[in-house]
Amino acid sequence: MKLDEAKLVWMYRKMVEVRTFDEKVRDLYMRGLVPGTTHLYIGQEAVAVGVCANLRRDDYVFSTHRSHAHTIAKEVPLKEIAAEILGKATGCCKGKGGSMHLSRVDLGFVYSSAIVGGGVPLAVGAGLSIRLKKGDQVVASFFGDGASNTGGFHEGLNLASLWKLPVIFVCENNLYAISVSTKKSTSVENIADRAVAYGMPGLIVDGNDVLAVYEATRNAVDRARKGEGPTLLECKTYRWLGHFAGDPGDAYRTKEEVEAWKEKCPIKKLKTKLVEEGILSEEEISRIDEEVKREVEEAAEYAINSPYPSPEELVKDVF
Repeated sequence: MKLDEAKLVWMYRKMVEVRTFDEKVRDLYMRGLVPGTTHLYIGQEAVAVGVCANLRRDDYVFSTHRSHAHTIAKEVPLKEIAAEILGKATGCCKGKGGSMHLSRVDLGFVYSSAIVGGGVPLAVGAGLSIRLKKGDQVVASFFGDGASNTGGFHEGLNLASLWKLPVIFVCENNLYAISVSTKKSTSVENIADRAVAYGMPGLIVDGNDVLAVYEATRNAVDRARKGEGPTLLECKTYRWLGHFAGDPGDAYRTKEEVEAWKEKCPIKKLKTKLVEEGILSEEEISRIDEEVKREVEEAAEYAINSPYPSPEELVKDVF
């Protein structure tokens, strides 16, 4: 696969944005500035970026409780995301959604559901709407390994395959559903194997290799746009931190396991490729890193200094 250099640089920058942003969110959470809780994506950056790099602006994304990365990869402005996480009126949902319920429909980021597996039936419904309108959009439905054990997952895949809907099911298998290993909760070694039961392709992808994710998604998107139906992608990856920002994540995982996955850092992997192939120099990489750091800091300050919604807002946008 040969990608143009601009796309490769975009993917590097987006992965750095995702990580830098979530590192800042963790800092804000520890300072008591995030209402409720928040779930971080550090270590999984290649999945969100590799998938969304294939999507058009009018394609749809449905996300999960761990959604910041998907919004960033779908080009939702950092300031709006940060403000929403802090519950401010300038957020993409006017401060009413918070970290787990982000949305920006005009950019194709429809919804992030805090219910495990809750986004799958919604994504299938969006796929059906595209089919009924005879459109050529596609839907990317992100979910975790735990969601693959819910009824909504199986019902969604069945209907999507039966009706040949343009949905790409993206399982971000980070090996743990909260603190429970997939080895203790899941009947198959590979979640992609479940695609056989629903008559669709099921692919296992290195979720820490953004180029592998990109290529697998590209084929799934091509298939969906041609009206050939859905695909199940299982991206094997790992979250470096705990289930939520306040979880140390060390009660159910060994230090050796965490460190071994950090050695597979998706950002480092692409950075090495870009430098070795002469696409970016070390100096250019550093400049991108610094630009992103500055933009994330500006987004955080914007969010901190934004107002909270007024009490009158409570009864608006309620359906």
